[in-house]
Amino acid sequence: MTTAKDLFVLAVRSRGEQAVGQGDLSLALAGAELIDLLGAGGLALEDGLLVPGGAPAPDDRLLGEAGALIVRQAPYESVEDWLWRRGRDLAATYQSALEADGELAPKAPGRLSFGARRVEAVDTPALHGAVERWERREPVLTALASVVGIGGGPSDEEPGLDDDAATAVVAAVHDAVMELEAVRQRRTIENAAFANLWRGP
Repeated sequence: MTTAKDLFVLAVRSRGEQAVGQGDLSLALAGAELIDLLGAGGLALEDGLLVPGGAPAPDDRLLGEAGALIVRQAPYESVEDWLWRRGRDLAATYQSALEADGELAPKAPGRLSFGARRVEAVDTPALHGAVERWERREPVLTALASVVGIGGGPSDEEPGLDDDAATAVVAAVHDAVMELEAVRQRRTIENAAFANLWRGP
């Protein structure tokens, strides 16, 4: 599977103390798509901008959709702009696609859920591939998972990314997730202040 699909499966399987937020995961999935497109030659990162490459369209449908959305003419798009544009509701898109492919199935209430339906990963070769990639601590997957809180924070023992473009994308995902969290906190404070205003002294 693609890095994004592997990441989504890991998020579903995660049994950490904190569920992965759909917004955070959507941003990370968009970043995973970028890294796969960069690795396949479908894109290049030049001066912080995503420049189309000459590689053929990916076989994977969702990755192909991502590639088709790349801005093809100057001025090109920044990584940050791409994450926010492509990342909108992307977790729900991946959930629907993986359910349609038989990689996810409905499950009983009481565990992690994404969107309205609760799902679990089906025991398939694709699941085994994602788990194997995670267990060998593949750097890109590990870095993106860490950004959204899967497996805890980054460890000094984990291998670093050896690709500048992938490093830049992961850093942009991290910044976007932090920005999203800041927006959440601001809304929480504003809502609390509004509630106190209505309650009065």
